[in-house]
Amino acid sequence: MKKGGFCRFYKGLYWGESVKNHTLVKMKLYHGSGQFGIYLVTRAQCPSDQLDIIHCAFLKQKIFRELQPLVYGIAGSHEEAVGIVLRISQEASIAGLDGQLVQYLDGRDS
Repeated sequence: MKKGGFCRFYKGLYWGESVKNHTLVKMKLYHGSGQFGIYLVTRAQCPSDQLDIIHCAFLKQKIFRELQPLVYGIAGSHEEAVGIVLRISQEASIAGLDGQLVQYLDGRDS
């Protein structure tokens, strides 16, 4: 089992408008504490996908302690998480990387 938290955070983390107290939310996610209305945009675990939207309760599963998914965005609802994915998609298109969301995010992080 890896040391550390239940997830890793993207350097330029995307936040949903309804999420307040960013520091507390990140700390709770890192330590695996439950939060009812928090959804995450993460790097997909399946190689044929790019991004996943999951409820933060999934981080409490033992496998996520080992995988430590990379969180790109934190939202207050599923709809807000979809909005974050759309925002990432639009930014990738403007950057000339249509449909290459992970490549855009990786390039933006460096």
